[in-house]
Amino acid sequence: MREDPRRATRTALCGAILAVGAWASAACDSARKPASAQQASRPAATAENAAPSAPTTTAAPAAAPTTTRLPAPPRLVALGDVHGDFEATRAALRLAGAIDPQDRWIGKDLVVVQTGDQLDRGDGERKILELLERLQGEAREAGGALHVLNGNHELMNAAGDLRYVTAGGFLDFEREPGVDLADPRAARVPEPMRGRWLAFAPGGPWARKLAQRPVVLVIGETVFTHGGLLPQHVRRGLDTINDEVQRWLRGDGEISPELLQDDESPVWVRRYCLEPKPAECEVLRETLAAVPAKRLVVGHTVHKEGVMTACDGAVWCIDVGMAAYYGGHPEALEIVGDKVTVLREP
Repeated sequence: MREDPRRATRTALCGAILAVGAWASAACDSARKPASAQQASRPAATAENAAPSAPTTTAAPAAAPTTTRLPAPPRLVALGDVHGDFEATRAALRLAGAIDPQDRWIGKDLVVVQTGDQLDRGDGERKILELLERLQGEAREAGGALHVLNGNHELMNAAGDLRYVTAGGFLDFEREPGVDLADPRAARVPEPMRGRWLAFAPGGPWARKLAQRPVVLVIGETVFTHGGLLPQHVRRGLDTINDEVQRWLRGDGEISPELLQDDESPVWVRRYCLEPKPAECEVLRETLAAVPAKRLVVGHTVHKEGVMTACDGAVWCIDVGMAAYYGGHPEALEIVGDKVTVLREP
C-alpha cells in the first residue's frame, strides 16, 4: 500500500519537533492532556527564541491605526481561547448567535470580541483564522462587528516560539504564498518548520494579518484584553501598546520585553483570575477608573468549570478551556447595557 505523503510528512515533523528540545514541550500530540496549570510558559529571552527581525529588503506595508475605543452596541458577546479547535470555535460563535450551521453571519448588528489565542495546541488554526477573517467582512456588511484580539500565543508565534504548534499546524503553513523558504533568517529552523516560522515572523504574511488586531480594546464600558490590565498599562497608553505591537508584527519596529514576555504584560498577567485578594481587586478598580471602564473581560487563565467573575463583577474570566486540548466546553459572555450573562449550551 502506498503511504499517504501528508501522513509521512506529519511523522517526519513529529520527529523533527521532538528533536528540537526548546520547542518540543507540547507540539506533537494535539490530543495530549496538559499537566498542572495547563498553561504555556513565556518565550525565553535567548538567542534561540529571539524574536525574528523583519527582512531588510522589503518595506513593511503602511496600515491605519486600530481604533482602541468604540461605542457600546445593543448586544455584545465575548469568546475566550479556542487554541486550534475549529469545531469549538464554530460552536462558540453559534452559541453567541453570530453564525448559522453553514458558518454564515446571522448576527445582524451583534458585536463579538474574541480575546486571543486562536493559535497552538490544535490542528484547526488555519481554518479558524480564515473563518474569523471572512466573518469580519460579513459582520461589517450586516452592521455588526467581529473583533479578534492578539493573545500570548499569537505573539509567541511571531517571536519564533513554536513549542506549542502541532504537526498539523506546521503542515498547514508549510508552503505559504509570499514566503521564501530560503530566507536566511530561518536557516537555524528545521526545514519542515520553516514555512510556519516565516509566515508568522514580523513582516511575514500572517504576521501582517495579526498586525491588524489590537491587544487592548475598549467597547462602551467594557475593556477587553487577553491576560489582564494594570495601571501602568493605562499610563503607558492603550493606543501606544496597540501601536507598538502592530508595528513589530508588520516588521516596522521593535517590541519591548515588557509587552512580549513580562509576567505583567497585558497578554500574560493572571492576577485577577487566580482567586484575587482584596489588594488585587483594588488595583483592578484603579485600572478601570483610569481607562475609564466598568469591567474587564479576559481569557488566558483556564477555568474548565465555566466563566468566572471576581472583584464584585469588575472582572470576567472567560477562558473555559473550550478547545479539545483542555476538554472543556463552549461558553460565551453576553453584555447588554449593564446586564452581564453567561451563555452556555443546554
